[in-house]
This record gives sequence, structure tokens and C-alpha cells, in this order.
Amino acid sequence: MKDLRDKIVVITGAGSGIGRSLATVCADRGARLALCDVNEDGLAETRAACQPAAVFTSKVDVADRAAFEAFRDAVVDEYGGADLVINNAGVAHSQTIADTRYDDFEWIMGINFWGVVHGTKAFLPILKQRPGSALVNVSSVFGLISVPTQGTYNATKFAVRGFTEALRHETRGQDPHVMCVHPGGIKTGIAHAARFYVGPDGNSNQAQAAGNFVDKLARTSPDEAARTILSDLARRKGRCLIGTDAKIISAISRLVPVHYWSIMSRVMN
Repeated sequence: MKDLRDKIVVITGAGSGIGRSLATVCADRGARLALCDVNEDGLAETRAACQPAAVFTSKVDVADRAAFEAFRDAVVDEYGGADLVINNAGVAHSQTIADTRYDDFEWIMGINFWGVVHGTKAFLPILKQRPGSALVNVSSVFGLISVPTQGTYNATKFAVRGFTEALRHETRGQDPHVMCVHPGGIKTGIAHAARFYVGPDGNSNQAQAAGNFVDKLARTSPDEAARTILSDLARRKGRCLIGTDAKIISAISRLVPVHYWSIMSRVMN
């Protein structure tokens, strides 16, 4: 999808980070936007940043299937369909698997995986009727490798990757074009909004430290990420790697698929 002028673009998690940057870039290119997020204040800020483009917004918990389908219906009522859907909403969680609570598993799976499923299933029949349409699902470099204390996050992002790649094979040669995105370190607030633990009892100081550590590793801005996603989509790529770190991690995972952590752990230390 090279030309976004007058295209109807749906973006989840549009209240901040990559989602907001995608919205503003698409608005600058003449798209009409349908944006959702659970953060109404953030969504309002994104809407203001996209003016004077046509923007429809709705507070939606992507983990709630009925709510997402209601959002889909509202988008169809507002615009008559959709040309590009970007399932971007996501959250983070850090804890050893042994100490992870079941409610944390359910929370992160609901947003990161089921949110993608809901967005895909809700809009896929519509996208199939739109020539040149596209579907983009956001995974992570942690959908390419697994690291300690990221078991739940890894599980969701590997699931998004597998789900999206299967759909890409199923729709080959048809509409919509399907792409999976694997961002590396992006300067967003996801780490500071994450659920971080160091033991059975949470430690807020550890959470803040972890968020600051992720900020130091992040080398790519959300605007750069958005431009990369749209550039790779225009080239009809199936996999989008964002940032030099993502490209390096992808290469390491292919070269040493079993022992990559022996290399990665030294780099992280």
C-alpha cells in the first residue's frame, strides 16, 4: 500500500508510542483514521495531533471481543469500511515463569494476543472486499528470541508471529496483504507502564529501574518506527524489522537458534 490518500486506516493502541506516530504519519499522508485505545486522554491528544485529518476515536479494550466488534461496526458506520488495519496495542510484563501469577498470564495474553486475534477476525472479511488492502500485526524482537523473565511477553509475541505468518500464507496472492512487525528498542512508555516484579511481592523501585534500563537500550523513535512500518508495507514485505538491534537479533536467532542467549546475555550485561 503505497498511497494512503483517502484510505481508511484503523490503528489500535493509538493513544501513545508507535500507535500515535502511525496515526500522525498516516494523517499527514491524507488517510482517514479510526483510532482506539483504553487511554482516553492519550487518544484525545493523538486526535489533536492528527488535525485536520478525518479522525474517529473510541475507547476500546482490545481484549474484549464484544467491545472490539462494536468498534468495528462503528468504523463501518462512520466510513463504510477499512483499507488498512494495524493491530498495535500491547503491554509488557516481567517475572520469572515460576513466580508469574495466572492473572498476569491472562492479562497480557488478553491484550497482546487476543487483541490481535480480535482485530484480525473483526476486520478480515471487510479487508477481503477492499482491493489493495493490508493487515499489519505488531509482534516484537521478543517474538524472535526468548529471554529470562520475559516468558509471558515472549509467549504473546511468538503467538502473534505464528498467527500472522499463518494468515500471510493463507492469503498469499489475495487481499489483504499481511505483514508482521518486529520492533527492537523503541522509545515508548511501554516499559514504565508494564507489570514488573522481582519476587512474590512487587517492588516499585525495581519497576522504575527496569523501565529506565529499557529506555537506555531503546535507540529508535516511534516516528522512525512508524515510517519504517509504512515503508516496508509499501514494498509489500511480509516481515518488518525495526532498528539495527532488531536486525542483529534476527540474524543471531537464525545463526545460533539454540544457543543465542549465550551471546545475548553478554551483550546485555
